[in-house]
Amino acid sequence: MSTTEAQDTTKSETTPVGEDSAVKSRKDRPTGSTHFGDADWDEERPDEIGDATWGEVAKACCVHDAKEWGKIFVGACGALFFLYFFLFALELLGNSAKVLGGCRAGGLLSDETNPVAGLVIGELATALIQSSSTTTSIIVSLVGAEAISVNTGIYLVMGANIGTSVTNTIVSMGQMADGAQLERAFAGATVHDIFNLLSVAILFPLEVISHYLYHLTNAMLPDSVGDGEKWEGPIKKIVSPFAGRVLKANKDVIKDIATGKVDSCDAYYPALCLDGIEDYKHCASKCDKDAGEEVGVDCGRVGLITCDKTTGCPAFFQNGANLHDDSISGGVCLVLSLFLLIVCLMGLVNVLQRGLAGMSTRIIYKATNVNGLIGIVIGAAITILVQSSSITTSVLTPFVGLGVIQLEQMLPLTLGANIGTTITGLLAAMVSDNVDALQVALCHLFFNISGIVIWYPIPIMRRIPLRGARALGRATRRSRLVPPIYIIVVFFVIPLLLLGLSSLFMQKTVGFTVLGSFLVIGVVLGIARFIWWWKKQEGLQKCLACLDRRTDMNNTMKTLPEDMQFLKSKVSLLAEHTGLPEDEEAGDAQKGSDGTAEEVAPENEEVAIEDKED
Repeated sequence: MSTTEAQDTTKSETTPVGEDSAVKSRKDRPTGSTHFGDADWDEERPDEIGDATWGEVAKACCVHDAKEWGKIFVGACGALFFLYFFLFALELLGNSAKVLGGCRAGGLLSDETNPVAGLVIGELATALIQSSSTTTSIIVSLVGAEAISVNTGIYLVMGANIGTSVTNTIVSMGQMADGAQLERAFAGATVHDIFNLLSVAILFPLEVISHYLYHLTNAMLPDSVGDGEKWEGPIKKIVSPFAGRVLKANKDVIKDIATGKVDSCDAYYPALCLDGIEDYKHCASKCDKDAGEEVGVDCGRVGLITCDKTTGCPAFFQNGANLHDDSISGGVCLVLSLFLLIVCLMGLVNVLQRGLAGMSTRIIYKATNVNGLIGIVIGAAITILVQSSSITTSVLTPFVGLGVIQLEQMLPLTLGANIGTTITGLLAAMVSDNVDALQVALCHLFFNISGIVIWYPIPIMRRIPLRGARALGRATRRSRLVPPIYIIVVFFVIPLLLLGLSSLFMQKTVGFTVLGSFLVIGVVLGIARFIWWWKKQEGLQKCLACLDRRTDMNNTMKTLPEDMQFLKSKVSLLAEHTGLPEDEEAGDAQKGSDGTAEEVAPENEEVAIEDKED
């Protein structure tokens, strides 16, 4: 780096925000360096970002006067405030999803299925309850209780790996107000989706054919597993109590339905608290059936919403509630959590933008550009702390949207999150004394490790998920409907179609099997025809052109009132310049506005005839 560039960058990195406000473009700087908040910030490509030294990073981070340190402190407090309630909203979102979808998820997980159905059920269950950690824990418990086989558990955790990425994809939609931020955030979220889908596309058929995960983990199993204690991450301990005071989901309902202890959620209703006292002891304490205790006499009963030993019953708990009441409470909390999620996301983004304003991209890139293996370790460590890969990727997604974290750095962090989330299943297996439960948890771990080995170390393979994510991000520039359509199609429509097809083969009758075979052939031919149209018949260009037309139409409708006012002003000026009589101008305006042309026309004809006679 030249001396001039060093002087320029040192000055810019140490200049307080606002003092160099006259320079808002890299074109106006001698070195051509881009700073955060520049007008042409989005035009700089990653390969154009220059290299900085760690000394410059340290100086930009730590060398400030008292006023700047004060602003940094206020900004840090604001960021922590919004981050805490962002995590709170995610926790509340998960609890709400468990209340709304718990019965359905438990029913999905309850049956022994074929491999395709197991994969789809794992994905749908995770998408419904918004937590792969919960899903994998339930799957491990089901295997430990011998309710499902180890092979079925393997396919279920593969599906859970896909479903876990729906949360951060939803979070990326919170940056829809800014097209550039939405493009980067959606790409940063979907790189996780694409990696998981690609891993399943390779490893699922491999497992069906060879059962390599089953045999690999079976060789690693000990003779027995001792009882252990469930570990809860520190972030959960900070956020969960507060969220539990609003709404706390009863995970036992999902497990009991999945294991067949009860037939439906109706067995838990109506909710009952002894003596009408709403606390854990009188409402949620379990009956000891061996001691002859009965519900309503010796212990209470709770449904999808339960109470906590420490915090008591949440605000949305209701004594005597039925299934409909709890579902309404879950729906209300879901809406509240989404609203709070968006508000906190906007606040967090705003605070970060103000804090990074004027910072050189070289400094930001240097500070966040860590080695891929280190990024994987960081992602795994964060996920182990928060006990949720959804929280890890959801918190990182806004940073990608701001441009603080490059897409190339987001990929290893999400891969680490995939590794970290398997710890939950391993801990659940340690609580069980069943070796099969530990085998499923190990399969989950080695499935993610296998995916990383396939798609990350080799650069040409690594570029596939990165290019796919960038393409999806660019699509949001053409239409803001791309993210919601993508979520609905990828996480719900396609899985439901696959589940429907696989159910035909599960009937074990010749008729349904033949029908399913024809439908599968039709789907394969339809996919082949679509690919041919997409690649060879300019399908991609036609779709892009359609999106461009919709975008142009929407932009035209937004600016139509201003354009009409502009045209009216120009018509008035033209009328004054040409000397158009006031009555004709008024008549034309009246003709165009209220449709009284029939009344005006005769008057004009009479005037024209009189003028002609004169």
